Amino acid sequence: MLGKVTRISLLAMTFAVPNLASANNFNYNSFSVRLGASPGTIGAEFSTFFTENTHFIVRGDSRFEGDWDFAGGIGFNGPLGQFADVYGQLMAHSVKGTDNDNYDNEFLTEFNMGTRIWLLPNVEAGGHIGMLNGADDTKFIYSAGARFHSTEALSLGAAIADNGLYGSQLQMSVRFEF
Repeated sequence: MLGKVTRISLLAMTFAVPNLASANNFNYNSFSVRLGASPGTIGAEFSTFFTENTHFIVRGDSRFEGDWDFAGGIGFNGPLGQFADVYGQLMAHSVKGTDNDNYDNEFLTEFNMGTRIWLLPNVEAGGHIGMLNGADDTKFIYSAGARFHSTEALSLGAAIADNGLYGSQLQMSVRFEF
């Protein structure tokens, strides 16, 4: 009797496992340009796969007032179901602020985790939370928004975000995927 139950269990698992395993639901090979409002900023971001579940990321933002925030690091990504991915990033920042800011040529670290979810075949929602760590303090960072994929290579997005340096902003972006 035990042998029959074991065989039936193994047979059931062979049919169930392919349905549970899936690849990433999103492309992490992309280049995007974004504009932030209040304060006005401009930024760019480049991401590319290292392996199927890891990616490199480089980004930069500025108000063009003698300031910058350049960051680079590595991220992980994987499916969270049939229509969602989970991701996280570990990044190092080089930050230079203006005379009014608290940052003057500092190196900061960032860790964030988030998700991307398909709402419709060409509309995704996503967001992340994390922390930006400096020598003196730790700041909470977040982003929440949506993206419309007009083609497989081009998408437009809008988000509310706080990267820990410029405060809460409305960001609009264009992403090119390859």
